[in-house]
Amino acid sequence: MSNRKIVKTLENPTVEKGAEFVKDALSEHKTVILVGNCWVEYKGRASSKLDPGERIVMIKEDGSVLVHRPIGYVPVNWQPSGCMFQTSLKGNNLRIRATRRKPYEFVNITFDKIFLVSVMRLIDRGDFSLHASEADMQKAILVDPSILEDNFIPISFEKKVEPGFVDVYGIDIKGKLVVVELKRKTAGRVAALQLSKYIKFVKTVANREVRGVLVAPRLAKGVQTLLESLGLEFKTLEPKKCAEILQKSETKKLADFF
Repeated sequence: MSNRKIVKTLENPTVEKGAEFVKDALSEHKTVILVGNCWVEYKGRASSKLDPGERIVMIKEDGSVLVHRPIGYVPVNWQPSGCMFQTSLKGNNLRIRATRRKPYEFVNITFDKIFLVSVMRLIDRGDFSLHASEADMQKAILVDPSILEDNFIPISFEKKVEPGFVDVYGIDIKGKLVVVELKRKTAGRVAALQLSKYIKFVKTVANREVRGVLVAPRLAKGVQTLLESLGLEFKTLEPKKCAEILQKSETKKLADFF
C-alpha cells in the first residue's frame, strides 16, 4: 500500500485561503472539489446565467468542469476537457474562469462562501465495460434506427398484441411492417417461437407485408435453421453498442442545451 496522501481538504476556509488552495491545485493539474455558495456565467455557443446558490463544483485533471446543484445527476453547467483556468479575488469573492479555445467559450464561477475544498490526484487504470438492458437496446434503436437497418422507421414500441408486447414496431424502406424482438443475450428457440406468434397475429390485422426480425448479440445452436423455417430474420446487435449510442445521445443533449 502506498503512503501517499491522496486528499487534502480545507473545511470552512476563508475565501482568500480557499483561493490560494485552488490556484495551487489547478497549476498542478489536480482534481478539485469545491462546495459553497456560488453563481455562474457562461458565454460561447450560447449564453446562460445561474443565480447564487449552494452547489458542488468539480474540476478534473483533464480540465473539465461540472457545476452540480444539491439534487439531480445532470450538471447545471459544464465545460469539456481542455480548459485553461484563471483564479482571482474580486473583492471578497473567488472567481474561477474556465476557458476553451475551440470553440471559444468560457464559464465564470464566483464564490462568496466556501464550505469545503478538496484537492487530490487520483489513479484510475481500470477498464470500463458498458452494459445495456433490453429496454436500453429498444431506446437505442429509437434514437438511431440505422443500427437495425438503413431507412428503418420506428412507429411504436412495447406495442400490445394478443400474444404479448412487441419490443419495436416499424416500417422498412419498402413499406413492409417490421416486428422486432430484442434479446440482450444469446437468443434461443423460445425467442424465435415468440416472434413467430407475434408475426402470425400482426398478419391477421395488417394490410401489408410483415417481416419478423430477431435482434440479439448471437443465436443459440440450431436457432438460425428454425428462423429460416419460420420465415424470420436475425440481426446482430451488441448491447455495448446500444449503451454507447445512448451515452452519446445524452452528451449531445447536454451540449445542445448549453
